Amino acid sequence: MSLYRAETRRLVKRRFTKVLAIGCLAVLAALVVGTLLTNQKVGPEAVAAARAHADEDYQNALRETEQQQQACVAAQGTDQAPNFPANCAEITPPNQEDFKYEWYMPATFSFRTNFPEMMFALAGILAMGAFVIGASFVGAEWSSGGMMNLLLWRPQRQRVLGTKLAALLAGVGAFTVVVSAVWTGVFLVVAELNGSTEGMTSGAWQSIMLLELRAVVLVLAAAALGFGLASLGRHTAVALGVTVGAIVVLQFGLATVLVLARVKFIEAYLIPVWAQAWLDKQVRLEDYESCDFSATRGCLPDTLTITWQMAGGVLAAVLVLVVGAAMWTIRSRDIT
Repeated sequence: MSLYRAETRRLVKRRFTKVLAIGCLAVLAALVVGTLLTNQKVGPEAVAAARAHADEDYQNALRETEQQQQACVAAQGTDQAPNFPANCAEITPPNQEDFKYEWYMPATFSFRTNFPEMMFALAGILAMGAFVIGASFVGAEWSSGGMMNLLLWRPQRQRVLGTKLAALLAGVGAFTVVVSAVWTGVFLVVAELNGSTEGMTSGAWQSIMLLELRAVVLVLAAAALGFGLASLGRHTAVALGVTVGAIVVLQFGLATVLVLARVKFIEAYLIPVWAQAWLDKQVRLEDYESCDFSATRGCLPDTLTITWQMAGGVLAAVLVLVVGAAMWTIRSRDIT
């Protein structure tokens, strides 16, 4: 049996891999059920009820404004006058446009509008699972001595580690593609039952497919990152410890320091923003403590746009650093 087939079989047969994969699927299933139960199909009756509710609130606001105006006039020259504006004409009635009927509509699942959010959830859950599986896949062998025994049989160190990584990525990639396809189909059914599939043009489908492709890449990157960290530390706990340290120290701690230092665009130093930019094509950050003056629109906050190309470059650099270091160090490190 070839090394690649042996590693693929070991990945699939591992109990930890099965348990974690089932756990991820259970969380995703709960999300589907929750979405199905909290949304409903919207018909003409729901639209009419929403319009009536919006008009009722508008009429109530008009009556309240009229009562406030009358109370303001009656309070002039009394000890109640400070409770109202000096000029009662400043109490103006609301506009009917301020009571849009769309705000009163029941929750409904629009596939074109809401499915990208579901893909973000899928990518996040599978990426976390892939990271742990990748770390455990190689970390368990280092800590149990299995890697030492394997290298006695196959002394090509880099080839062995590279084959393990290839088997991991192939397995995780296949699983992610299948789950992503099923995920799309399931939410199409949800949209048909309790929502709408309107607006799904060829361009909209192309955008969905590209989003799913970026989600697959993110999951594969998480698996490779966990694999590289565990290989460097020769233990699954090292990868998990580095991750916890990065979240607690480099994220929460760094964010606190940056807030105290009044650094602009604090979110740009945090990992979730880069992941969001990769999936959502771009993220636009605003610094409300600055002023970019415009002659026509006044004082506007400074902005910083993080594109998916920028996020992809950072992701690639991290992977090259971690996985490259793992491949380099195994060349000469003691394996005992």
